[in-house]
Amino acid sequence: MNCLECGEKIIGRTDKKFCNDACRNAYNNKQNKDSNNLMRNINNKLRKNYRILVEVNTDGKTKVTKSKLDSFGFDFDYFTNIKIYKNGSEYRFIYDYGYKLLEDDYVLIVKNQA
Repeated sequence: MNCLECGEKIIGRTDKKFCNDACRNAYNNKQNKDSNNLMRNINNKLRKNYRILVEVNTDGKTKVTKSKLDSFGFDFDYFTNIKIYKNGSEYRFIYDYGYKLLEDDYVLIVKNQA
C-alpha cells in the first residue's frame, strides 16, 4: 500500500494509510479546507461577539443600546442558540452570555449561571 498523501510505500501495519503524521495531517487539512474556512470565519464572529458581551456586561446583567453594540462590531446574526423562557422572553445566547432585544433600541445582556 502507498501513502495517500505522498505516494511513498508504507511500511508497517496493513491498514495504515499514511507513512507518517505529517502526511496524515496534510491530507486531512486538504480534505477539510473548504469547510474549515467557513467554520473558522463563523467561529471568529462568535468569539468577537462573545468578547464584546463580556466587556460590556460587567455586572452580570446590563442594559445597553443596540447601536453601542453595533459600534463595537457586534454581529446580531451570529449566536449559538435561542432560549425561550416560560414567560415568552426570547434570549439569543453565545455560549453562556445571552441577550434579549428590548424596545427603543435597547438590549439586555445576561450571563447564564449554570
